[in-house]
Amino acid sequence: MGPHIIAIAIGLLLDRIIGDPPNWPHPVRWIGSLILKLTARLNKGRARKSKGFLLVFIVVGITFFAILAILIGAYSIHMGVGIAVESILIASGLAQKSLQDAAMDVYRPLIKKDLPAARQKLSWIVGRDTEKLDEKEITRGVVETVSENISDGITAPLFYAFLLAGAPGLWLYKAINTLDSMVGYKNEKYEEFGYASAKLDDIANYIPSRLTGYIIMLWGKKESVLPFGQRMKGWWLDAKKHPSPNSGYLEAATAYQLGIQLGGINTYKGIVSNRALMGVGEVPLNPSHILGAISHLKTAVFLFWLWMMVIGGVLFVIT
Repeated sequence: MGPHIIAIAIGLLLDRIIGDPPNWPHPVRWIGSLILKLTARLNKGRARKSKGFLLVFIVVGITFFAILAILIGAYSIHMGVGIAVESILIASGLAQKSLQDAAMDVYRPLIKKDLPAARQKLSWIVGRDTEKLDEKEITRGVVETVSENISDGITAPLFYAFLLAGAPGLWLYKAINTLDSMVGYKNEKYEEFGYASAKLDDIANYIPSRLTGYIIMLWGKKESVLPFGQRMKGWWLDAKKHPSPNSGYLEAATAYQLGIQLGGINTYKGIVSNRALMGVGEVPLNPSHILGAISHLKTAVFLFWLWMMVIGGVLFVIT
């Protein structure tokens, strides 16, 4: 386990400093290509729900064993080569810098009152319609995106890296998450075929999302004047109102710590969606809350990694 722990720490640091250079090859693109080819072949005719389970089995299996084979080869050459290769594989599966950069790309034009540019940059990272959003709604879109992706993009991959021997575990989770993002929709085309992908992603994120939300509630930047007990009670109750079984624990934590209100009306290709409100809205949303959400990202990622190190160390000593 020692080399994997070292590789996780180096990978986390590399992702924080370098992120995902846009022209570098990325395993998610290869996983996405595999999903597209299998979907074209399987998502037709009868028994689409069963074929969706087959899709998950093939994609997750190939991803896990491909990464495992790469690492076995690298570690067989030399321990240092193995750690270096595994660190790069772990860094490429995390999204600290890319998520922060995407948020700042919207923040900069927003504080200059350049709403058209801010709307355009926001449209690159959210699925909702952005053409008519004002400053407050643009801010809400960024804060919600940063908050819910702390788990999807960083702490959940880290959780499975610690749980399943480093990079193979991390990329097993990334395969599940990529499947959900590509076929896990409740529409006519994917409702049956994407069922297995969506449910497995919900299960995989169950523990990491709640742990991450808890860390934000305990140690995340706090601008609310509400007492701790009232914030905790509101967080726990509001999180369950979110349509996602996991994202609410992140968004509600950010809302209660910053004293803002998230959720409300979004439109997707002209179709209105009215999401439950989270937080009590002690202050109106403004661009500075994007910086608050980024602060939560940094705090949550560091403390989540530290928790995993301590828990892993205790288990190693006991066993």
